[in-house]
Amino acid sequence: MRGLRGKAAVSGDATVRRIAGLFSGRTGSVLAAGLLAVAVVVGTLLLPVLSGRAVDCVVGPGQVDFSGLFRALALIACALGATAACQWALTAVTNRLAFGAVLSLRCRAFDHLQELPLSYLDSHGHGDLASRIVTDADQLTNGLLMAFQQLPVGILTIVVTLVFMFVLNPAIAAVVALLTPISIFTARFIAAHSARHFSGQTRLRGELTAYVEEMVGGISAVETFQVQEAVRERFARTDAELGQESFKAVFFSSLVNPTTRFANALVYAAIGIFGAFVAMAGGITVGGLSAFLGYADQYAKPFNDISGVATELQNSVACARRLFELIDEPAEEPDAADAAVLAEPRGEVRLDHVAFGYEPGRPVLRDVDLAVRPGQRIALVGETGCGKTTLINLIMRFYDVSGGAVMVDGRDVRSWTRESLRGAWGMVLQDSWVRRATVRENVGMGRPDATLEEVRAACREAYADDFVMRLPQGYDTVLDGSASLSAGQLQLLCIARVMLARPSMLILDEATSNIDTRTELLVQRALARLMEGRTSFVVAHRLSTVRDADLICVIADGVIAERGTHEELLAAGGRYRRIYEAQFAPTE
Repeated sequence: MRGLRGKAAVSGDATVRRIAGLFSGRTGSVLAAGLLAVAVVVGTLLLPVLSGRAVDCVVGPGQVDFSGLFRALALIACALGATAACQWALTAVTNRLAFGAVLSLRCRAFDHLQELPLSYLDSHGHGDLASRIVTDADQLTNGLLMAFQQLPVGILTIVVTLVFMFVLNPAIAAVVALLTPISIFTARFIAAHSARHFSGQTRLRGELTAYVEEMVGGISAVETFQVQEAVRERFARTDAELGQESFKAVFFSSLVNPTTRFANALVYAAIGIFGAFVAMAGGITVGGLSAFLGYADQYAKPFNDISGVATELQNSVACARRLFELIDEPAEEPDAADAAVLAEPRGEVRLDHVAFGYEPGRPVLRDVDLAVRPGQRIALVGETGCGKTTLINLIMRFYDVSGGAVMVDGRDVRSWTRESLRGAWGMVLQDSWVRRATVRENVGMGRPDATLEEVRAACREAYADDFVMRLPQGYDTVLDGSASLSAGQLQLLCIARVMLARPSMLILDEATSNIDTRTELLVQRALARLMEGRTSFVVAHRLSTVRDADLICVIADGVIAERGTHEELLAAGGRYRRIYEAQFAPTE
């Protein structure tokens, strides 16, 4: 346990240093914030002295030094005005510092998220990643604001107040200094126990966010299969764990304030009692004692503020650690230094003894050999999970092979730049994806400069123009959930996107799985025209969509078990024939 605490402390220190590094290019603003904090503290602490002078101007009934009193009141007014102006400037500068630093960090995290390999994104909950970039960044902002606005002011207030009190009366100030460690050690002891609970709180919050995102995305399946109770139980279990961690974190952190208030009350009482004896002995004036009591109150407040800041900072450090963990994840392996640009792809593809597995020791593909001529249409069929989509991911270089090589136009895909390689392909997947933008912007994603007529022509070719024109604003309708589009309509828009881009090579992975049979026949004709002269890979479970392929590959047991045309594979009487007969055999 001691080792774990030590490791957490080291990690926390490293995170704090990295947070401080966010302000390395903002030295001027940091110095300005420091000077303004000093001005606020000095202006605030001048008030008890000036108030004490005003009290001393009232000697007794009929014995008032009005000129001195008015002078003290004028100084008090000037100090209040200057302090308020400095406080406003401090707030403005620190807000700019905190929000600017976290904005930069959040942008770094989001940019890095787009550079991470697909394997990382596939193995982490999308809701948890969103929670890091949104919620954790907001928590960090809150902590930084408190650190800039309250922490330095609080520390300076304690130090400067002690100095002022020693100037007024060293004996009374010594009593304050002797009692101060009670507040410090109490706050430190409690804060140390709350740190690990704040770390657990942020972790469980991310898990809960990811689970909610997952269940909301699949709510139709949840309700269809009547598993609401199981979903509710798991949510309640995770939520209860989060509640327990949050309770412990808040409980320990909330102990700091009352305990420090109790210690500060002791200090205040000691000053009042001891100061009264000193005043009666003539060691301090009544105004001086009044100023001392004012300083005692000023001296006590920062301990409460600092304890609250310490609590918030622990939460912020835990959130920052999750952000830095995301940023520290290794990015996708960069292109080779001598990587070439695939400017004019011919469409020649070769798989040379390709092997791949998502986990070590569990290969999905073992030894795949395939040579594809330019313009050839290849169909990949096989049972679910046999590796068809995995093969596509390797061709697109979303993953790198574990063994062998994937060649495009005679060169290993790793020797082409990813941008030019992926730009040469057009993909239509089973899962349709559209972003929050207009229909025109979604269809024109691959060609942002396309005219509206070109976008409409692509949609007509994909048989999507009719339903788009029935939308409230037609091609200017924003797809954000308010426009009710079916899965089939979304898939047609994705097909139109590829038809507009006119890529050199095509990948169709169950591209018409969500489309009705009649529309599918029409779209298949359009896709057939699009595939003419282009190297194409078609992944399909329905064999009716691949009968016209130049070469059909049946994948099984990590290899291409059979290959040939539709007629050749039927005549061979192997796996393909059994799959075909299972789909088209008459019902007995």
